[in-house]
This record gives sequence, C-alpha cells and structure tokens, in this order.
Amino acid sequence: MISIKNKEQIAKMRDAGKIVAEVLALMEEHVEPGVSTWELDEIAENHIRKCGAVPTFLGYGGFPASICASINEEVVHGIPNRSRILTEGDIISIDVGATFRGYVGDAARTFPVGNISDENARLIEVTKQSFFEGLARAKKGNRLGDISNAIQRYVERHGYSVIRDLVGHGVGEQMHEDPPVPNYGKKGRGIRLCEGLTIAVEPMVAAGHYALEQLADHWTYVTRDGSMTAHYENTFAITDGEPEILTRL
Repeated sequence: MISIKNKEQIAKMRDAGKIVAEVLALMEEHVEPGVSTWELDEIAENHIRKCGAVPTFLGYGGFPASICASINEEVVHGIPNRSRILTEGDIISIDVGATFRGYVGDAARTFPVGNISDENARLIEVTKQSFFEGLARAKKGNRLGDISNAIQRYVERHGYSVIRDLVGHGVGEQMHEDPPVPNYGKKGRGIRLCEGLTIAVEPMVAAGHYALEQLADHWTYVTRDGSMTAHYENTFAITDGEPEILTRL
C-alpha cells in the first residue's frame, strides 16, 4: 500500500534527510587512500546517534553496519570491514539511512578515492546526472514510468547499463515502502504521481553489462562481468510544484 504523507510527516522526513546529508558530507571529507570502510562506518554511526537518530541500516534484515560501502565493481550492500582499505583510484558508493522521530531519510553517493581515471569520473557524473534527469519528470500528474524512462535513456545514451535487479522505493516510517521505483521503463506507465508521495530514486549504473551476482556474504552485489559501478540516491517528495529533495543540507 502506498503511503501519502502530509506536511507534518514530510517535515519529519526533511529532518531525517538532513542528518543523512550531513553523514554523506562527512563521508566525502574522510574518503581517501588508507582509510578502512570500518572507519567510515564508525564516523557515520557516531554522527547519526549524536543527532538523536538511529542508523536505519544497522540490524535491518540482519545487516551488521550503519552504511553500505561498495567499492568498484560492488553495486550495493558492501559490508564495512576493518581490513577493507581504500586505495588510490578506487571509487566507493556509500549508502546511508537515518531514522529520526519515526521517519526515514535514505541517500547514496559515489566518491572518488584520490585521483581516479577519467573513465570512472565520467561514470560517477553520468550516474549523478541521470538522477536529475529523472527528478525533472517527478511532477504531480506524471507517471512513475516517466522518471524511470528518463533515467534509463540518459544512462544508455552515454553507453552504460542501468542495473535491473535492484530498484528505488517508497520511503516513510519504513525504509522500504511501496511503490518500487525501477531505473528503467516506459513513459506513461506506472502509478500517477501525486502530492505527498515520498520516494527514493537511486540510479545504479554499470560501465558494462547490468547482470549481477551476490557474494558469499549474502549481501554484497557485484557486476557479473567485473565492470565498475556507481550509485546516486536521494529521497524526495512530490509537491504541487517542483519535487523537494529531502536528503540535502
């Protein structure tokens, strides 16, 4: 069932989203060669708790950390580890959620580790821009497929693949609510967007083929062909005018 939020509920989600945005800003500061993903997780959890919020991911379905830290060919759900040390040229996707006053904020970014290749920088930029291509269609009265199609067309026009097996989602009192939000699809299909709908749109993009496999940890997804991937996500609300990004400073 799709949950439509009122102004008070969206205000709470805005507060949760601000905490998430602050965490991602901290991640950008601390991502560098020699840092472990475990250290990044500690920084994130400490900030979330300092703000009076709870790390949404920690314990969710048994997940053992506060962030997902996915490196290079890892698409999502990478588990932070003391022995996983960032090296020059890596790219790392960090996904984080915070629950505050009963509502969730959820967002993700892909960061360069030191100096990265032009190819990987382009992958990160195309992934980010594909989100904003979708956001531009997130207008009251449009269809969900309008968002999905805009993302897919932009990504594929630049020679990349949209991940098919993992999608965005509604957000509210729960991290994963209806509706599912694919990053591919046809214009004019899907539910009609209405004021008060809150969704997390999260393009996951592969430099190669979109086929995935899951590692033995039962969490981490990687590209089957070993190609590099990037991830960009925000939670936003459909309004009577322009969509409002809730996971921003």
